[in-house]
Amino acid sequence: MMMEATTEKTILKNLIQNDSYMRKVLPFLKEEYFSDRVEKKIFEVISGFILKYNKAPNKDVLSVCISERTDLSESDYKETKDIIKEIVSKDGPPPDEDWLVDNTEKFCKDKSIYLAILESIQIIDGKSENSKNHLPTLLQDALSVSFDVSVGHDYIEDYSERYEFYHKKEQRIPFDLDFFNKITNNGTPPKTLNICLAGTGVGKSLFMCHHSANCLTQGKNVLYITCEMAEERIAERIDANLMNITMDDLRDLPKEMFNKKIMDATSKITGKLIIKEYPTATANVNHFRALLDELKMKKKFVPDILFIDYLNICGAARYKNGANVNSYMYVKAIAEELRGLAVEMNIPIFTATQTNRSGFTSTDIGLEDTSESFGLPATADFMFAIISTDELDSMGQLLIKQLKNRYNDSISNRKFIVGVNRAKMKLFDVSKKEQEDLVCSGQSTYSRDDLSEKFKSGDQFSDWKI
Repeated sequence: MMMEATTEKTILKNLIQNDSYMRKVLPFLKEEYFSDRVEKKIFEVISGFILKYNKAPNKDVLSVCISERTDLSESDYKETKDIIKEIVSKDGPPPDEDWLVDNTEKFCKDKSIYLAILESIQIIDGKSENSKNHLPTLLQDALSVSFDVSVGHDYIEDYSERYEFYHKKEQRIPFDLDFFNKITNNGTPPKTLNICLAGTGVGKSLFMCHHSANCLTQGKNVLYITCEMAEERIAERIDANLMNITMDDLRDLPKEMFNKKIMDATSKITGKLIIKEYPTATANVNHFRALLDELKMKKKFVPDILFIDYLNICGAARYKNGANVNSYMYVKAIAEELRGLAVEMNIPIFTATQTNRSGFTSTDIGLEDTSESFGLPATADFMFAIISTDELDSMGQLLIKQLKNRYNDSISNRKFIVGVNRAKMKLFDVSKKEQEDLVCSGQSTYSRDDLSEKFKSGDQFSDWKI
């Protein structure tokens, strides 16, 4: 008598009969996904044999392996023989492999969520070793079950895909500052962590507020997380930037005038800006991930770019508060978790960090001036310093220095000047003439022919302005 076909039996049957399917799905299947005791035992035998011999067992091998088990009752053994007979039989054409893989993935997801719910009930009832703090992770892991059948890029066989990648136009979010676009190849791509390094009061938040306003005017959805200032203070800075008025004038505006100016400033903006405040040193990447899920569910808001102000006053998800861990490991963990979030959400993340004591008074900041952890620049995709001096302040300018750049050659345009209007929280391009006095900036004042002639004539390079 033919037994009723089920998803579990279909999976077991094709593990034996379809080698391609078997190699795609076996890494994702687990014994606990099989609720029937006999089917679970058969899966144990099949998966154990495949892992040991790198091929599926046939009917005789299955029968021998099952007969050697001592954990089956007489009725279980009889049922096992019937199931083996069914899964090794070839009745009709095999099902479509893509359909098989998709349905097996759905089976694994459903079973994973079901088991997570059962475990959650055990935790709530106090019958599990795990605490209630484990519930979010448990459910999140269950919801994230997915088949990834890719085993890497084959250099010889995948040359065509590689060529397409070389010529694919990557989606980037551009700046409204020329030199930032030059050094990043016209903006920041998704799945990246971008860090601004500066001393206290130099302009970290100013830069992020200005770039937030720029992204908003491009029609991008912007999420700004602040662990330092109040939500209203961040909004105030972005208001001043978008309305092009000073913060003092902004506070003095009558309500009717304010309403008119905000309507004029946002009339052509199609993106959204959400500002969320967390208490200092309490929020970590898990809080940010939960916020992103909540915004998506409640407001249908998915950000195109995320600003976090700022990294050092976030928490590390992998370390508990008060854990005995040094600052190098702690800050590095925060950076790695934020970059992981950028990859997971497929967006660029901008954040900032402070300089150390020597960097605060330095007029030529380097990576060694990063506070607390050198692991931070090791994790970043793009890192730059904002430098301010009394002379630059008097001219309304800031010096930008590249520290690390995975988007372009960091030697080219290593240093450049941007204008700043602190009252309006704005940055702007300065004239080319104002860039020319920078030393070791990478901004060559010679053409390729000029360089060739100087090389031939034996001129010394030490006095060149580069």
